[in-house]
Amino acid sequence: MAAGSGAGRITVVAGVLVRAGSVLIARRPDGDPLGAVWEFPGGKLEPGETPAGALARELREELGIAAEIGPELERIDHDYPQLRLTLIVHRVARFAGEPRGRAGQAIAWVAPGRLGDYPFPAADARLLARLPALLAGEGA
Repeated sequence: MAAGSGAGRITVVAGVLVRAGSVLIARRPDGDPLGAVWEFPGGKLEPGETPAGALARELREELGIAAEIGPELERIDHDYPQLRLTLIVHRVARFAGEPRGRAGQAIAWVAPGRLGDYPFPAADARLLARLPALLAGEGA
C-alpha cells in the first residue's frame, strides 16, 4: 500500500520486536497530537516504499538497529477525529544492535500480558488484544 492511499488516509507501519519474551514499546512525545502514549515503533510510509521497507528504515532511524522484517501480523483501519489511519504491523524476525530512543523517546521491554498497563492509541486496541496469542502461536 502506498503512502497517502485512500482519500485522506495515511498508512503507517509498526514493528513487534521480541527479546526474552518481552516486546519493545516506545513513548510518543508529550506534545504529540495523539498524546503521550506508548506504541510499537514505526512510522509513516514514504512514496514508493513497501511496508517492510518503511519499517526497516524507521527502526534504523528511530532506534538505531538493523532489522529483518518478518510477516505481517495485523492490518488495522482506524478513524480518529483528526485523521484516518491504516496501521500495518509486522513481526520483526531479528535485529542487530541495541535499541535506543535516538530522538530522546523512552523505550521499554514489556511482557505481552502487561501491555494493558500502558496507555496506547485507540488504533492499537485490536492488536493489543490479540498479541499474546499471536506470539504464543510462534513460540516467542
